[in-house]
Order: sequence, then structure tokens, then C-alpha cells
Amino acid sequence: MPITRKFRFEDLEIWKLSVEIGDALFDVADSLEARKLFRFAEQLRGAGLSISNNIAEGSGSTSNREFDQFLNYARRSVYECANIIIILQRRNHITEDMRVTIFNKLDEISRKITSFRKVLNPKPPMP
Repeated sequence: MPITRKFRFEDLEIWKLSVEIGDALFDVADSLEARKLFRFAEQLRGAGLSISNNIAEGSGSTSNREFDQFLNYARRSVYECANIIIILQRRNHITEDMRVTIFNKLDEISRKITSFRKVLNPKPPMP
């Protein structure tokens, strides 16, 4: 039986959560696409996928500093998703309840990415 290697990112809680959020965003995108709102669907899928992609790509970095840059990109994608969700709700393409549910998930991943970045790059103690 072949040995299955795991990638570093597969054990990261932030990656697992980002995949869950990506699934939820894909569901929204699918419903948008069904209503022929292709541009919104495409943008939301791309931004949602970018969160987990950047975490995965950054985990392959050879330095914490480089990984930190990718985590910053992932966090910025969270904000892009939040902006798209606001516009979708304002345009009545999603409900307020759906916006709140997605915002709670986006807020959670944003906070966890920020916390992970602090652990990855701790500040030296003050002299």
C-alpha cells in the first residue's frame, strides 16, 4: 500500500476553516450563477478560494516571513469576500440572515489568521 504524504497546511485549523468558508461561498456563487449573475459568482468564487489557496501556498514557504506574507494575502481575501457579500445583500441577492451568517464565519477566520500570524512571528520582548 502506498504511503500517503500529508501537506503541512492540512493540519492547520485556519486552512480547514477557510475550506469550510469557501464551500459556503461556493454555495452562494452557485445560486448567483443559477440566476445568471455570472460576474458576481465568479468574483466570489475566486476571492473565497484565494483564502485557502494562500494559506496552503504560504505553508510551503521556507521562511516564516514569507508564510506571513501569504497569510496577509489570505486575510485580505477575507475582506474582499466581505465586500462582495455586502454588495450582494444591498442588491437583494442574499438575505440579511445569510449576510450575518457569512460575516460571522469571515470574522472568525480573519481573527484566527491574525492570531496565527502573531504566533508565527512573535515580537521580541521589550528590553
